[in-house]
Amino acid sequence: MSDKTPPSPRRHPAGANPQKRAQILAGAETVFLEKGFEQASVAAIAAAAGVSKGTIYVYFSDKEEMFRTLIQERRSKMLEGSSSILHSDRPLPERMEWYGCRVASAICSDASLRAQHIVIGAMERNPAFGPSFLDTVTAPTLREIGEMLSRAVDEGEMSVPDIPLAAAQFLELLTAGIWRRRLFGARLNPPTDDEIRSTVQSAVTMMLAAYRAC
Repeated sequence: MSDKTPPSPRRHPAGANPQKRAQILAGAETVFLEKGFEQASVAAIAAAAGVSKGTIYVYFSDKEEMFRTLIQERRSKMLEGSSSILHSDRPLPERMEWYGCRVASAICSDASLRAQHIVIGAMERNPAFGPSFLDTVTAPTLREIGEMLSRAVDEGEMSVPDIPLAAAQFLELLTAGIWRRRLFGARLNPPTDDEIRSTVQSAVTMMLAAYRAC
């Protein structure tokens, strides 16, 4: 028999346990969806996550940080792998269409619409919540589109005098006729893949017609 003491289980530093963090975020998501942002309390989130309030504050400074983190992680999951296509050697129209379909599907999904409704509901008492949401979700997408357009300009495929404006135009065109109807309840079901593809193809055609280098 060995008289060596078995090693103790490895402990994560405070606030660095990924399983605990995921557990807290799962509880936060449940409460946010049930109560909205304003009515969600840290105590309710702690109860839903099965942790103490003290544990939550080890990982997150407040419920806004939890909500922002949830949105960031959901966006990353929905658009996983998109950047690799943007930076690939595929033809520009193909890259634009592929990326556009991913973005449009994400924006019009049930999960995204629930998050958008939560933000709208919270803005009456907290006007800064809207800009914070845009910084978390929209800004990275506009940056990626801008990088794609800048590359197309550098390679002589497009002539774009105002990259930020063109990026915003492309993002708006990707969900034209779909997203606002979803947001305001005029359309309850997400668009089909064929609807998304048709809308995105039209957006790509319009962008290339407006900005393709002569």
